[in-house]
Amino acid sequence: MEYRSDRDFAIQTDKNDDLSRYRSRFHLPKDESGQEQIYLCGNSLGLQPKITSDYVAEELEDWSKLGVKGHVEARHPWMPYHEFLTNGMAAVVGGLPEEVVVMNTLTANLHFMMISFYRPTPERYKIIIESDAFPSDLYAVESQAAFHGFDPKEAVVKLYPREGEKTLRDEDILERIDQEGSSLALVLLGNVNYYTGQAFDIADITKAGHEAGAFVGFDLAHGAGNLPLRLHDDGPDFAIWCTYKYLNSGPGSVAGCFVHERHARKREIPRLAGWWGHDKATRFNMRKEFKPIPGAEGWQLSNPPILSLAAIRASLEIFEEVGMGALVNKSRKLTGYLEYQVNGLDEERINIITPYDPQKRGCQLSIQVKNADRSLYDRISESGVIADWREPDVIRVAPVPLYNSFLDVYEFVNRLKAALK
Repeated sequence: MEYRSDRDFAIQTDKNDDLSRYRSRFHLPKDESGQEQIYLCGNSLGLQPKITSDYVAEELEDWSKLGVKGHVEARHPWMPYHEFLTNGMAAVVGGLPEEVVVMNTLTANLHFMMISFYRPTPERYKIIIESDAFPSDLYAVESQAAFHGFDPKEAVVKLYPREGEKTLRDEDILERIDQEGSSLALVLLGNVNYYTGQAFDIADITKAGHEAGAFVGFDLAHGAGNLPLRLHDDGPDFAIWCTYKYLNSGPGSVAGCFVHERHARKREIPRLAGWWGHDKATRFNMRKEFKPIPGAEGWQLSNPPILSLAAIRASLEIFEEVGMGALVNKSRKLTGYLEYQVNGLDEERINIITPYDPQKRGCQLSIQVKNADRSLYDRISESGVIADWREPDVIRVAPVPLYNSFLDVYEFVNRLKAALK
């Protein structure tokens, strides 16, 4: 797509955009005067679909009318409610329905997955992770290593960019996996790094990890609903993700989990068990030996919070209607336009550290500010832009294809330009 820097280009491109109509199906934040703000923070919290309140209200109404009978008599019965999300979520992450379940929260799911897939021995105990992974992931892997009696400083192998570079090179990741070899128990990377916006190759990393004899998992917090994913085909052992970013399910909403089908019926895999992961046919017989449901559902612990699942169902219906292919196609054009406009400023104080290759990123661009001057971020915030500052020196900007427009991008860059002055 060829870009132009004038406002008319943005307006005309929006008019020709088949997905532009979906913007009206979301609540956009407004300032005190009622003016819509430029929301470019879907990588942190997605906007609320307008249908969400109806979906949640339906469950509240059924609860008020039915009480406990709502588990089987509600319009969407609560007992199997998580199953209503399975196909939609599987389509988002490229998994089989049996491989996907909506449960718990992101870091809780990571710990549960490491109970099953981080099984260290005195010889094989190391975990590979990005040096600048999201802190919660680092805390989780360090605490798991310590829980098993290993020194996290030795057990947790951190991947650093080369000197003078901001992102990791694919070949360096694969080389480090090979180097650790027989000492490696787990490879855990974020599918998209939260800070730089760099996307990693799930298939190649998984292949290398498995050849080294390790399990492989991915944190898809910044990938699910953002990138084209093929978890089943790419073959990691597990993946986890939240749903409140690109999946627009509301703050702190229930997370997702993928367990590859090759593990579906391995009852010998250690896990922390709970009754919602027990065989559905005998779950309510009580006092029976635990018999896990085949597939990812077998890792469930408790019955899920229905009001949160209702919000996820509302969002997933929009994703099913649009399709990930169309979303990714627009996303690459929209982020490419943002990159073009920011580079056109020719401003030495700012620098995009996210890879320029569209295959190596999602919709987020991370704009590094020279001398870590947060005042620039504060000025664009005061101008009506909702973006995101990450210490020590990055403004994260994410034009989300479901509700952001080319005009949003144009206006953001104009306000950035004014703030730079």
